[in-house]
Amino acid sequence: MNQNAPLAHLTASRPRVLTLAQLREHGVSAAEAAGRPWQQVLPGVFLLHSGPATSEERLHAALLYAGRRGGEAMITGLAALALYRFSAAPALLGLAHIDVLVPGTRRLRSTGDVRIVRAHTPPRPLEVTGLPVAPVARAVADAVAQLSDADTVRRLLSEAVRSGHCEPAAVVRELTVARLLNRPHVVDAVEALLAEGRAIAEDRLYQLVRGYELPEPVWNVDLRLPGGPHLGGVDAYWPEQAVAIEIDTRAPRQGEDEDWAEAVRKRETLERLGVTVLHLTPRKLRDWPEQQAAVVRTALTASADREPAAYLVVLPR
Repeated sequence: MNQNAPLAHLTASRPRVLTLAQLREHGVSAAEAAGRPWQQVLPGVFLLHSGPATSEERLHAALLYAGRRGGEAMITGLAALALYRFSAAPALLGLAHIDVLVPGTRRLRSTGDVRIVRAHTPPRPLEVTGLPVAPVARAVADAVAQLSDADTVRRLLSEAVRSGHCEPAAVVRELTVARLLNRPHVVDAVEALLAEGRAIAEDRLYQLVRGYELPEPVWNVDLRLPGGPHLGGVDAYWPEQAVAIEIDTRAPRQGEDEDWAEAVRKRETLERLGVTVLHLTPRKLRDWPEQQAAVVRTALTASADREPAAYLVVLPR
């Protein structure tokens, strides 16, 4: 065999990274590969030139090392966030490690610049620049697991939500599964995230009411019976129609059962008093505003056919 033929054929392709098994398929033995001006950058993975690896080559090498069988391996952590173009994530060239998410059953260890992250049930990867990448919420959790700087953690969480990549609840769910909510700097960042997520959702609710020309409600009020107990706060209330909106920003947290039970109690009490309580999630407000406006309009219209609600005192929150 002409020794230079496979070399010219292989090194012309991009990215110039192949496994030893792939090289053998092209007729290049391990001894032959070792004799080339190539580099074994990871066990069984060769870089087909003598210069430094590009970011693209590092990512491909990491996936090849992890044995990208059937979409099992995917880029996660800061490398994934860099691919999603997070301004709060370092550039790929500046990363000391490429995190690769694999099923927990895989026998594979971290080596070189590849850090193996395991998942009991791996998420379905998304394709970014032709590579399998973990969904943003999972990538954020894997990045946060390696970070001790509170400011960086806060900026990553904020960017995930503010840029519309995912809802706060999705991020908090991944942080909960990863058992990261026992770290004070992560808890602080989550509190800020939930507050920011609520502010964004409230703004979307204002836009929905005004943009779809719904009657103006009273905003952010507490409801109570005259001379009676406090019934709870709602985000918007139409007193004449006895329709209330609550933005549901609950996320799985420690103590969720208690919070959930309290929310159910409040809803049941208000509904017993004749109030229609609509729960709108931040995602519904973001992705389906027209549908949510129709739901609100229907509830307001239907109030004419219902028994009159109990008289409630409305107080600013």
